[in-house]
Amino acid sequence: MYNIIIIGAGVVGAQVARRLARYKLDILVLEKENDVGDGASSANSAIVHSGYDPEPGTLKAKLNVLGNKMYDEICADLDVEMERIGSLTLSNSEEDDKTLQDLLERAKINGVEARLVSKEELKEMEPNITSKARGALFAPSAGIINPFELVVALMENAMDNGVKLHLSEEVKSIEKKDNSYLVKTNKGEYETDYVINCAGLYSDKVSEMVNPKFFTIIPKRGEYYVLDHFDNNYVKHTLFNVPSAKGKGVLVSPTTHYNYLVGPSSEVVDERDDVSTDAETLANVKEKAYDLVDNLRMDKQIRQFAGMRAVSDINHGDFIIEETSHHFINCAGIQSPGLASSPAIALMVDEMIKDKELKEDYNPKRRPLYRLNKLSFADRQKLIKENPLFGHIVCRCEKVSEAEVIDAIRRNCGARTIKGVKKRVRPGFGKCQGGFCEPLILNILAKELNKDKTEITYGKDGSYILIGRTKGE
Repeated sequence: MYNIIIIGAGVVGAQVARRLARYKLDILVLEKENDVGDGASSANSAIVHSGYDPEPGTLKAKLNVLGNKMYDEICADLDVEMERIGSLTLSNSEEDDKTLQDLLERAKINGVEARLVSKEELKEMEPNITSKARGALFAPSAGIINPFELVVALMENAMDNGVKLHLSEEVKSIEKKDNSYLVKTNKGEYETDYVINCAGLYSDKVSEMVNPKFFTIIPKRGEYYVLDHFDNNYVKHTLFNVPSAKGKGVLVSPTTHYNYLVGPSSEVVDERDDVSTDAETLANVKEKAYDLVDNLRMDKQIRQFAGMRAVSDINHGDFIIEETSHHFINCAGIQSPGLASSPAIALMVDEMIKDKELKEDYNPKRRPLYRLNKLSFADRQKLIKENPLFGHIVCRCEKVSEAEVIDAIRRNCGARTIKGVKKRVRPGFGKCQGGFCEPLILNILAKELNKDKTEITYGKDGSYILIGRTKGE
């Protein structure tokens, strides 16, 4: 018997799990994929939005602004990389000038610091800005974050504080009993007092297991380019086009490791898991990016990817966060700015849980990562003396050591796949995209997990790298 079952281990489910881990509660997280944060939480713009854009009075506006303010403490406690680099929303026409004025007024209503900057100041702030730019709206509280690391860190800390996580376990049905729920999965069944639905693209399907249908998730796909980390000063802020009915539009932004993201597109698709990319859509993304920077360095492109957004068809696409049946809480329709809003969503859920008691031994911090490539030479040498595997570099592009990979596997919420290692400590994120390091990571995983190499997957269950030997025994 559990007090709470959380369905979904994306950023919202992980934030909720960590938030509730401070109480004397038995909590189980069920995730249908074989790792946390494998959906929209891993394929997004990696932005902690300031909150100037959402319509005042909506949950998006309220929770975006509050969530943004909560991130400094969260990232300090969990050793998650985040930088408040600020955002610039560009005007390239008189019509855009009017839109920026409207956005400035909206920022004031939402309680977000923002100001207009002139063309001359903009050029000083961003030398590579498009020559078409007439000015911009500057929001200094906007930040960039490592979203892969964030979800893992949240869940790791939740597990350190007693939360249980079941991966590769899909919820098939939920039965309402007198004072509890019976949650049935592909692997078993569990009784619980509360169900918290954080199932992302499938949150409407989970809701319908208990409630009459009242919303539908409309999947929207966003396609991106990834550029290599070639110049830390190429773009120093997150650059936005003015938003439209489709969303915040195409951006150009550095990541916390100073790769650069260009995108996303925004198109409604039929399949909720269709993360394919196509040349026509990406060409349109590239064309719109030239409205942000003139010298778009597509020669530095190393990857394209797509991510899905879970847009609800009610309340003009606002978040759905409410107790829709007794002790059944929906966290649904969490599209942008969902990442920025997620700590505040967890706080809102916390306030819905009754009769809870704080733990005396709750620890909000997790053990820091090593981050060998950010240490001084002397500190690296000290680590290597303590453990020679810190001197064995397995990923040359990102300068990741074997010891860091092993640590990522052995932690709570540890990596079990090649993609899982990549998300935690970055081998495979560089220019060669795993061409050199992937076999080494496979060997380390097999040894650490005590598995045959043919049992190691790239990511999803069944995505085996090897199927057998070609020579010898």
